[in-house]
Amino acid sequence: MSFLKEFQAFISKGNVMDLAVGVIIGGAFNQIVSSLVKDIINPVVGFIIGKPDFHNLFWVMKLPDGYTGPQTYEALTKAGATVFGYGAFLTAVIQFLLLSLVIFFIIKSMNTMRERLERKQPPAPSAPAPVPEDIQLLREIRDLMKKNG
Repeated sequence: MSFLKEFQAFISKGNVMDLAVGVIIGGAFNQIVSSLVKDIINPVVGFIIGKPDFHNLFWVMKLPDGYTGPQTYEALTKAGATVFGYGAFLTAVIQFLLLSLVIFFIIKSMNTMRERLERKQPPAPSAPAPVPEDIQLLREIRDLMKKNG
């Protein structure tokens, strides 16, 4: 089999297409979760602990020589300062936990729905039970009586 035919067979398999769709939807879903964390969760938690933006939770380990610019995480990292940015890490952890929680609920609901559908489906017809010998004998007698009139 040529390389192109083998590659085409691989790409056209259902699992690969399902994976591609999942990656695309996952990328879009990541933006939703990022917005949820950045625009809803962080302000609430920031209000409770007193800092509205987790990205500006950092510790400056070393400033560049002569730096007099703003003391924000973004400005310091652009200037080349050595910054321990635990706020950005905390935001990433919250995003991961929320994404994991939402995916857990989606998978759990899909499994519950699948179980309900499987319970509602009638059982597959099984092979007919073997006819007892006396019933078989009675049927033969009946058929012979019909035949002889």
